[in-house]
Amino acid sequence: MIFNEIFSSYYRVTAAILREAARGNLTERKLYSMVRDQAFGESILSLPEELRSARWHLLDQNLVTPLKEIPELPLTVLEKKWLKTLLSDPRIRLFSPDVTGLEDVEPLFSPEDIVYYDRYADGDDCEDSGYIENFRTVLRSLRNRENLEVVYESRHHETGTIFITPFYLEYSEKDDRFRLIGEGHKRRFTLNVAQIKSCRILTDWETAPFREMVRKSVTFELRDRRNALERVLLHFSHLEKETRKIGDDHYVVTLKYDQEDEIEMVVRILSFGPFIRVTEPESFIELIRERLKKQMVLSNTWRRNMQQTGNDGV
Repeated sequence: MIFNEIFSSYYRVTAAILREAARGNLTERKLYSMVRDQAFGESILSLPEELRSARWHLLDQNLVTPLKEIPELPLTVLEKKWLKTLLSDPRIRLFSPDVTGLEDVEPLFSPEDIVYYDRYADGDDCEDSGYIENFRTVLRSLRNRENLEVVYESRHHETGTIFITPFYLEYSEKDDRFRLIGEGHKRRFTLNVAQIKSCRILTDWETAPFREMVRKSVTFELRDRRNALERVLLHFSHLEKETRKIGDDHYVVTLKYDQEDEIEMVVRILSFGPFIRVTEPESFIELIRERLKKQMVLSNTWRRNMQQTGNDGV
């Protein structure tokens, strides 16, 4: 919990707002924009007013701060040691993080001090030189939006060449493996990075230009009954979202998600029952109708089967 109090997003955005106020550059529009861009989606509901409250004494109603110095958030020695501990993890070192200022800092513990009992022991060898080279090539292609030629060994130990447009990297904590998600040859690929024998960036691959994952959004109204707002925000905490309060216990929430996760989103939203009413888009509402119709058919079929079973005396 070292960073929970001092370096959480709430503290970072508050420091940024106060820096603007101390320079005399803070406006109402900029205040809400900074909260929306730098904090969590639901922060827009409370943080601006809390900053201007008499309880905090950080901003007045005219967005003027009593602070005379520009706020800074220096790292403590303990925080530096914690960062050095995280940076000693070979998985993090794959991303070539900046360790400036931590050269002479001793970590709190080493990765060898941790015993994992809930994941497979044959995970990726993140310290293998070939693995590191392939991983960083993949990472570079993602950052530069370039395509890849991948020599890949399947689970059946067959080796082939794949031309792929990379979408993103994902990490499985249970398997301790990184996977590359992408598309090529009109199909979707999920490739274990450890099974990539070699790869190179293709800057002139014209047959399959880089395409981003299709992003979609859904908007619903929420009644905050039985702690529904907190449960929804926690349930969808991994998604980009915007939350607006339109009544005492009435909110409008917009979630953004990948198109391929649409059916899962329908199921998850339906799990909140009557506390949520989807308002747009119409295509998502139609998916909900279809899902409910299927559930009704299955329910009626099950009920008829139970009645027939009862009539047969079984």
